[in-house]
Amino acid sequence: MKDKRKGSFTLPGESGYEGLTLELAQRWGADVIRDSDGTVLSDEIISAGYGIYSTICIIRDHNQWAEKHPDQLQQTFLVTAPKTAEENCLIFHLMEDFFEEQFLVNGSRESMKYWQVYDRTVNQEISPQMWTYDGETGNVILQQAIPFHEYTVSFLAYRIWEEISMYNHVTNNWDKEHLMPVDPIHEDTRVYLYQWLKNWCETHESTTVVRFTSLFYNFVWMWGSDERKRNLFTDWGSYDFTVSPKALKDFKKEYGYSLTAEDFINQGKFHVTHMPPCKRQLDYMEFINKFVVDFGKELVDLVHSYGKKAYVFYDDSWVGLEPYNSRFQEFGFDGLIKCVFSGYEVRLCAGVEVETHELRLHPYLFPVGLGGAPTFCEGGNPVADTKDYWNKVRRALLREKIDRIGLGGYLHLVEDFPDFVEYIEKIADEFRLIKSFHESGSVYTLPLKIAVLHSWGSLRSWTLSGHFHETYMHDLIHINEALSGLPVSVEFISFDDVKNGRLSDVDVVINAGAAGTAWSGGDSWKDSKVVEALTRFTYEGGVLIGVNEPSAVDGYQTYFRMANVLGIDEDTGARVCHGKWSFEVEADGISLVPPGAGVKGRAGVYLTDGKARVLAEENGIPTITTHEFGNGCGIYLSSFQLNCENTRLLLNLMLHGKKMSLDQMYLTDNPYTECAWYPESRQLVVINNSGEVQCTGVKTAEGRREVTLEAFDTVIVEL
Repeated sequence: MKDKRKGSFTLPGESGYEGLTLELAQRWGADVIRDSDGTVLSDEIISAGYGIYSTICIIRDHNQWAEKHPDQLQQTFLVTAPKTAEENCLIFHLMEDFFEEQFLVNGSRESMKYWQVYDRTVNQEISPQMWTYDGETGNVILQQAIPFHEYTVSFLAYRIWEEISMYNHVTNNWDKEHLMPVDPIHEDTRVYLYQWLKNWCETHESTTVVRFTSLFYNFVWMWGSDERKRNLFTDWGSYDFTVSPKALKDFKKEYGYSLTAEDFINQGKFHVTHMPPCKRQLDYMEFINKFVVDFGKELVDLVHSYGKKAYVFYDDSWVGLEPYNSRFQEFGFDGLIKCVFSGYEVRLCAGVEVETHELRLHPYLFPVGLGGAPTFCEGGNPVADTKDYWNKVRRALLREKIDRIGLGGYLHLVEDFPDFVEYIEKIADEFRLIKSFHESGSVYTLPLKIAVLHSWGSLRSWTLSGHFHETYMHDLIHINEALSGLPVSVEFISFDDVKNGRLSDVDVVINAGAAGTAWSGGDSWKDSKVVEALTRFTYEGGVLIGVNEPSAVDGYQTYFRMANVLGIDEDTGARVCHGKWSFEVEADGISLVPPGAGVKGRAGVYLTDGKARVLAEENGIPTITTHEFGNGCGIYLSSFQLNCENTRLLLNLMLHGKKMSLDQMYLTDNPYTECAWYPESRQLVVINNSGEVQCTGVKTAEGRREVTLEAFDTVIVEL
């Protein structure tokens, strides 16, 4: 790499390792040193002339206050595992299935107004007169149960161990006090936290950036009592950990109706982000978002009054931030930091309206990774992990500018891994070079505007409900990841957007997901105006790409509401006696489907009118099809799994649908490689996304360029 620069890199420092900290700050070109959860910075590091990030989690590490005000701890609704009554009396030990170091039953009179016992066999609430709670034993006793009916108890519990600290504590075998999360919904706690932050700012003169991690409410993460099922429920986009009697009371006052435990528990399913949101859920999210913005702005303003910048870490206690919400800018944050495992998380960060966009790279400098596999310890290979993550992140970095990168954790762990130190040096230089190209001018993008259609729309742009490794089972997350590095414009739209004319400047609409999910759309497809708008859009020249069970909903002539456009439908059992169109895979489909590309089939898929071109099949079932519709095109894929070949397949299908040549300028001819062209600086960046040497060609205005790349390599060509 040429033009090695300094800056735009945040280094995790560590007291007791001053020499290592300052040495690596030089090698990696750091301009900022930060602390991490479990580390501090010494005076020698602080006075070394670097910018200083100080990490605070505003709602934890206040155990003295929490012990004096236990009623102001954060809470959540929990639900017992269903029990079958064998006789008229049924006893539930509320904490039987839950990690007792995380939760404590809130048996107060105010709390118990919201408890509910449900007969799940008939889906009816049981009158409170039929059950009692014994606070000494922690048991709920249900009388007059109907034998062989199933029952559950929903109750409020205090969270007595802040979840991220809990995870870090367990992962690193810390021997220290458990930190409890306090709830700023209570005025006394808000006053305390405001004064605490004021004192903190006054005693941290050297801090240049206050790094909020994040604000008040963590994503839901419920642990179980049995180590065989420690993770009971996790949803990165859930608001379950924001609830309390105070919040419910304030909500009723503002919205005019009451919420119940069942509004959160939802038959034990909770309201996972993968399912379409209901009105009550959206109202509650809006309520919490307003509170978080209002109090968060007070804290950001306080930080600014001391001449410091305020960045927010968009992970952990991020709930209520919603960076693509229209109110996000009211916070006044100067920067947003996103931990990234993948390209779509880069794009999520890059699109937020703040001054500074920063990525915290992986792996984290911990002995073991998120999955428990060794990283910076015996048996670990952090360089291999880093190459894998960087390979995913880099292709998105070529499409949108990110301002900074950095690491977190315990710096001393890298001492035994000199190859990791060397590789981070290479990454830091590569990042700064790519950033400089963006600063010179915009990257070249094909004239294709893609709209991803799902229930959340722009509010949840570039995400589902967590990192790739948490949501990999959904087709759309694979599509988001593929799109994150493709040279096309991408936006995220809702079904209301479709009805309100947002398709006027869109070339391709993608709807991908299983029936009934937020990603496919569920009951939104019962709205004929949505169907009309998308049908017109395609007929007039647009492209509709459906994946898995697009537009699927019961109750109509076809299962896929857009079956007439796609030329494909799915038989869920109603058409087993109907004849099916025979087909042959079209030979010229090979130009659209690169060698090695392909998707998994799904049972029941069939051609509606026999006119769809079948480009691939599996066991006699079409898996990839195109269907002309008016001046446009419907394209169907039975699933989508991320890999280099399928990423190129997706691009090919979009180009084909718009009747554009596949031989476009500034595209590599090898699907294992990609490139980005920066016209202002006249730099062509070519990357190898594979672990093998690759040769590739690129059509440019100056003629065709041939490039050979080592495994995972980056080559810069000046034109």
